[in-house]
Amino acid sequence: MIYQDALAELSEVFARIDDGAVDAANAMIAGAGRIVVFGGGRERLQIMGFAMRLYHMGLDVAVEGDMTTPPLGPGDLFVVTCGPGYISTAFALMQVAREAGARTLLITAQPGGRCAALADYVLLLPAQTMADDQGEKKTSVLPMGSLFEGALFVLFEVMILKLIATLKIAPEAMRARHTNME
Repeated sequence: MIYQDALAELSEVFARIDDGAVDAANAMIAGAGRIVVFGGGRERLQIMGFAMRLYHMGLDVAVEGDMTTPPLGPGDLFVVTCGPGYISTAFALMQVAREAGARTLLITAQPGGRCAALADYVLLLPAQTMADDQGEKKTSVLPMGSLFEGALFVLFEVMILKLIATLKIAPEAMRARHTNME
């Protein structure tokens, strides 16, 4: 069945991920002052969910593009997801963050892409994106960048679990920060 094929592909992504690299990315997050996140398209949906959980943990986090996004500077972190390795918006924003003195963390499937050159740290998430979804490069039953986007969800949830343990965040504290405006 197609469900098992998609799940097997996700499993293969995580069989190839470097857990030490995930821990290093989490150390950057845990040590940051302010955190601003960015992703384009469907990746944006995943990183917005990640930002929500970081907020629930009590971290100072915003999503780039929101009217309440604070300025970044030294001690702050800009977290970018760019599966295909380059989109012009991510590249431009990474330059702005860098010039302001903030560190940048890039999550990508294409560590040789142009955005990686601007990153202080690159976390490789080895999954098909729109950079390799056609012809002989295509490896996933899922369309376009869906495997990367689905893997982002799982990665972010595991990163949150690790951060909860590292920062000793109580579940009750997270729940208390959940909106009551639903």
